[in-house]
Amino acid sequence: MSRISARGFAVASATAVTTVGAVMGVAQGSVAQPNDDAEATAGESTLLADLPVGQQAQVQTASLTQQAGVQAISADTTARKAAEESARKQAAKDAVAKQKAAVAKQKAAVAKEKAAKEAKDKAAAQTKAATEIASTSSAGDFPQQASYSVSEVQAIARQMVPSGQFQCFSNIVDHESTWNYRAVNPSSGAYGLVQAYPGSKMSSAGADWRTNPATQIKWGLNYMNVRYGSPCDAWDYWLANGSY
Repeated sequence: MSRISARGFAVASATAVTTVGAVMGVAQGSVAQPNDDAEATAGESTLLADLPVGQQAQVQTASLTQQAGVQAISADTTARKAAEESARKQAAKDAVAKQKAAVAKQKAAVAKEKAAKEAKDKAAAQTKAATEIASTSSAGDFPQQASYSVSEVQAIARQMVPSGQFQCFSNIVDHESTWNYRAVNPSSGAYGLVQAYPGSKMSSAGADWRTNPATQIKWGLNYMNVRYGSPCDAWDYWLANGSY
């Protein structure tokens, strides 16, 4: 190999390396610093043409290989950053979902506790109402009369219905029969103070259900307690539905 050819090969090789180094500097976000050797080599880059064809190919292959390496490193860095960002977003979504699940579980527990308390309170109220009824006068305590005025029927009811429930009981009777113990609904045939349907249901409280308001009051009070919990619960239902 001649002196000029050897020198050209060295210069071309240095040029390729310098070029690859510059590319790597840009890919890594740094600024390539110029130096005297690079400037001198760049000035003589045309000497690559003085090299034999085979040597030119070797120099070009080395340059391309180094460039491909730089590109591969850059691609790997980009992919790693994308994966890290995706993992971060997924972790945030998982945290939100976990928090929502915890809130829903807490709400369900509160609702369950509330329902249990309401059921317990209702049972206690029914027990209390039953105790109060047991301690009040029964239908047999009132001698049957041939007829009763409204005030007499109301007086009987006050003695049979617990004091805390009387007003609610009275409200229902006012709307159902206006305290007429012989009231008959012309459409349905419901009968008596509390408009039992059919009226014969009240026979469970006494055979004199048609003519004895005390028997009707006994049956109506029991009906309200069993079906709704108390006369006041029955009245609340009546207000919401227009009947009970």
